[in-house]
Amino acid sequence: MIIVFGGTTEGRKAAEVLEQAGKPFLYSTKTGAQDLALHHGVALSGGMTVEAMTACCRAHGVALIVDAAHPFAEALHLNIMLAAHELGVPVVRYERLYPPRDADLVWCADFGDAVAQLERHHVGRLLALTGVNTIAKLRPYWQHHDACWFRILDRGSSLATAVGQGFPPARLAYYEHDDTAALISRLRPEAIITKESGISGGFEEKVRAARAAGVQVFVVMRPPLPDVGCQVLTVNGPRGLRRSVERLLPAFFPLHTGLTTGTCATAAAVAATHYMLTGETPASVDVRLPDGETVGVEVGYEPPVTSAAAIAQPATLSATAYCVKDFSDDPDVTRGARIDARVAVATDRREGIRFLQGDGVGRVTLPGLGIAVGEPAINATPRRCITESLQALTDAPLDVTISVAGGRQLAEKTFNPRVGVVDGISIIGTSGIVTPLSNDAFVQSISREMEVARAMGCTAIGLASGKRGEEALLAAMPSLRVIHYGNFVGQALARAHALGFGRVVLGIMIGKAVKLAEGHLDTHSHKVTMNRQFLVSVAREAGIADAATAIGGITMARELWGLMPPPFFEALRRRCMEHCRRVFPTGDLDIIIHNA
Repeated sequence: MIIVFGGTTEGRKAAEVLEQAGKPFLYSTKTGAQDLALHHGVALSGGMTVEAMTACCRAHGVALIVDAAHPFAEALHLNIMLAAHELGVPVVRYERLYPPRDADLVWCADFGDAVAQLERHHVGRLLALTGVNTIAKLRPYWQHHDACWFRILDRGSSLATAVGQGFPPARLAYYEHDDTAALISRLRPEAIITKESGISGGFEEKVRAARAAGVQVFVVMRPPLPDVGCQVLTVNGPRGLRRSVERLLPAFFPLHTGLTTGTCATAAAVAATHYMLTGETPASVDVRLPDGETVGVEVGYEPPVTSAAAIAQPATLSATAYCVKDFSDDPDVTRGARIDARVAVATDRREGIRFLQGDGVGRVTLPGLGIAVGEPAINATPRRCITESLQALTDAPLDVTISVAGGRQLAEKTFNPRVGVVDGISIIGTSGIVTPLSNDAFVQSISREMEVARAMGCTAIGLASGKRGEEALLAAMPSLRVIHYGNFVGQALARAHALGFGRVVLGIMIGKAVKLAEGHLDTHSHKVTMNRQFLVSVAREAGIADAATAIGGITMARELWGLMPPPFFEALRRRCMEHCRRVFPTGDLDIIIHNA
């Protein structure tokens, strides 16, 4: 089980990532006010002490905590870390993306420092965009300055908080009435103060509006996470979150993601450049994906042609690093391939990045691929990612040679020869991450079949895991339109609900039924195993004596048919129905458990 502490944009994104697994998880907010539709997640509301948090995690068997709370929720962060330390479970901190700290802004270590800075700069008219809960923290300033306004949410609880802290209601402004630019124009402050709330917190929009009006910006820096000794991994986007969960709880997602060759090449180039400039060889480097998210990628190094001490003679400076391609659960001809990057300071020009063809990387011989004929087959997005990453490290002109061990042989298994790419593979990737299509493609095919059935006027539909299940349903209802869901019973039911089917008949084999009854809406045999202890609890619910003895010796779920009386299967069916109703909440739903 995973628990997410959210209530933020990052919390919403975390929930969306975990929903892809088709398994239950917990989503906790303080107020329960966030508008978030959960299919597999279970919502919890109310603040928790460390003790309550620890008890909740133990009760639900939590093995991983995702901290997606607001960066300034210092008390919550501390409680999460203390609870994780007590439980011995890891934490994934879902951090926001932050722009670089601009020296033109006034940076404040905390709210006490902010008050001192405002007074030092003789600010008389201030618009505070730091939120209602910071009114008390800025009291030493606004008690002595009548021209100070706070913008708060337009809801009763926020107004009550502001008034309760003694702030004059006449000097409150509301989010819904004015955007930042309009508010600045109306109030004409000398300065604004905001928190370092990141891109998702509207930080850049506030700064732009203030600068356009010639208004000074004061920023309270985000506080560091508390360090209490527990294991913490930090991510700043959905791909990094999923990869962290895949690493820490390998069985949670039915299929795993991988890295594109473009991301691997970027990681190798970044590592080589860092090695060349500093002599340092970290085991992993951060790589910026095309959408701005960063992920950590493991790398290795070759002895450099020259040492880092040769920085005084940059014309001879070079280094080589490599990345072994991390791969998804989809078939991939490059899985496990080693991708090298040799980076050298160029001697024939003063600036820019030039890409050279290394062994195993193809060469373009025909137009139409978006790469000039004669250039190495490194596609546009990887070129951009490598260029931006290296230019962030140095202004020196660089030659980057990408190589792939065995690339010539690998290319024979690709379409490269048909499109005029010779001598090796292409370095590709538009997102930087390989999402396993085995999952997505099958779910999409389910959706397409349902859309066709709905367009033909069907209001009822049958769902079966495969051919044998289909035959069992048709034996009972010959006219039923039956679609196969494989292991994706949850996603199939959710799509049926979205398309407006009024009735669904779900046929499910006993082996998958025992997994569904426990809450697993993805029933892949490699990802979910039969839980005998759970079956014992179902049998006891059905009033069956000596359930533990009867069930303890079985090795296959189908053996239950000869062991259990009808009340057991009715209890199992009720459990299945409860979980199916999470994703198919309205309409008629029949569940038929069969053993064929």
